[in-house]
Amino acid sequence: MNMALESYIRAKRKEKEILLMTHIVLGYPSFEDCFKIIETMVGAGVDLMELQIPFSEPIADGPMILKANQVALERGVTVRECLDFAGEVVHSFEIPFLFMTYYNILFKHGVKQFVTDMADNGLRGAIVPDLPPEEAKEYLTAMRSKGLAPIFIFSPATTEKRMRYITSFARGFIYCVARKGVTGAKTTFSDNLTEYLRWCRRVTSLPLATGFGVKEKKDINFLKGKTDIAIVGTQNIRIVEYRGIKALGEFIRSLLE
Repeated sequence: MNMALESYIRAKRKEKEILLMTHIVLGYPSFEDCFKIIETMVGAGVDLMELQIPFSEPIADGPMILKANQVALERGVTVRECLDFAGEVVHSFEIPFLFMTYYNILFKHGVKQFVTDMADNGLRGAIVPDLPPEEAKEYLTAMRSKGLAPIFIFSPATTEKRMRYITSFARGFIYCVARKGVTGAKTTFSDNLTEYLRWCRRVTSLPLATGFGVKEKKDINFLKGKTDIAIVGTQNIRIVEYRGIKALGEFIRSLLE
């Protein structure tokens, strides 16, 4: 079995001040392009990656990722294709890969079967933003049985009591949303964000990952010492769309300089 996700993150953090996790939508612009995008990002130094299985109503996502989901679905991308493709990239690259998707995808596939398929394809965990722990017993039991990490989310609106409750179910890391709302909008990197991340750190011993609005080097610099992982998603899609895959490699390297 691969090293547990949390152990991987802790080992990597001994080498680097902050890790970088990126996000892509599977099947967008195509699976062939997705492979090239992943190859480019891994080559540029990304530490882990979330692979989004397209869904018709991705409620946590802003316009750019929403469009990518819609285009992938219009082209007929299926969950089975996403699972098979994920298996291919897991065996092609050394970094950990996670799935990100919405509960309806798991429900329709069969929760236990989905988790089994994830494990068989070498995924390390999953982010399911619309599945709260209270409704996740089957999912959590299956994830535990396969040694996979269920990633849960904190937001600035999450109370301390709720944070502690969520932490009791989470594995791998906690995804700290930098602000309310959806992905891709502007985030203010300020004292409020610093205090929020400090509070997150107090209530969980798990590594922290911070996303929503992280899109340039100065954002990454701001997050150093406050979080373990910076998450960049929308900006990757924007660069591929407007400047091409080659420019994406240059962008990733610029974040890590």
